[in-house]
Amino acid sequence: MLDDLEKIEAIDKERMRDFLLEFPLHCKRARRLAEEYPIPKELSKKKEKIIICGLGGSAIGGEILKTLLHHQEDVAVFINRNYSLPELAGRNTLIFAVSYSGNTEETLAAYKEARKRGCPIFCISSGGELRRRSEEDGVPCLVIPSGMPPRCALGYLFIPMLRVLERANWLRPYDYEELFQVLIDLRDRLSPSVPTRENLAKEAAIDLYGKIPLIWGVEGRTDAVAHRLKTQFNENSKILAFWDVFPELNHNEIVGWGGEGEIDLKNFYPIFIREKGEEEKIRKRIKVTQSLLEKVGIKGKEIWTEGRDLLPKILSSIYTGDWISFYLALIQGIDPTPVEPIDLLKRKLSQDP
Repeated sequence: MLDDLEKIEAIDKERMRDFLLEFPLHCKRARRLAEEYPIPKELSKKKEKIIICGLGGSAIGGEILKTLLHHQEDVAVFINRNYSLPELAGRNTLIFAVSYSGNTEETLAAYKEARKRGCPIFCISSGGELRRRSEEDGVPCLVIPSGMPPRCALGYLFIPMLRVLERANWLRPYDYEELFQVLIDLRDRLSPSVPTRENLAKEAAIDLYGKIPLIWGVEGRTDAVAHRLKTQFNENSKILAFWDVFPELNHNEIVGWGGEGEIDLKNFYPIFIREKGEEEKIRKRIKVTQSLLEKVGIKGKEIWTEGRDLLPKILSSIYTGDWISFYLALIQGIDPTPVEPIDLLKRKLSQDP
């Protein structure tokens, strides 16, 4: 079925496939937008802390940024997924207020509090209330293209944060040409026109059918990847999924695979996010964990990062996971784009009590 382009078109009515095919281009355009945007004077002096305020795809972009800065700079980075800011936020804290729609109520509340505390703020949005408020307040706001499901706008929500910090000399510039080439190569190998026997994402989706994915990354390396894949299985595939990280999961979650509990372990499907050249202690932990799973008849699947630098490694495995969740939706006969439970929740929250 996944090789029948007419069937794919019939199920994918809102054309999620187009957004996936355009992801490398989104990243290119996002870099250009960030190149053209004037660097705010607030960024001329490096701050002690960065807080990224956002939910969903906006927060995942913050997690990626946190990972990259962890390996480059001594700046403390925090992700804020709530209405209020942590007490540590102050004038020496850079706030990224990120909301694709511009109407995320948690981000708007955090923006308001950041203004009261005198925090320097940089906004990223396609419009909405966040753009309106930033224009009224004279706060920098990089406007990105509208008309996409927010989870499909990751390139636009993440790349500008990174590139603006690079241009402000907070960190060394990454090799974007390598990133773009890695993503283009993946697109050409995972797109709907590539048959299942040659398409890793289609094969993985078939293996996952009827299963609950458990996505396992590595703390400080691919944890953002594991979290992103979990949310894509939720929103695209419309299934439950869970994520964890090495080495932490070896101190708790692994016990659940001992076979002593009253649960059918074959309902679950582990996905390991792997890196070539990963730390030897992590490699050994993964190998031992896989051997324990095999004892109860579970094999799982590995998704390998691609590229030399950490940036393409992270985005390549995220891109692969996006395709897997897309194909898993199609196998189930589900249009991957609509997210009715989220829309219903927003409608109810907007109603008067």
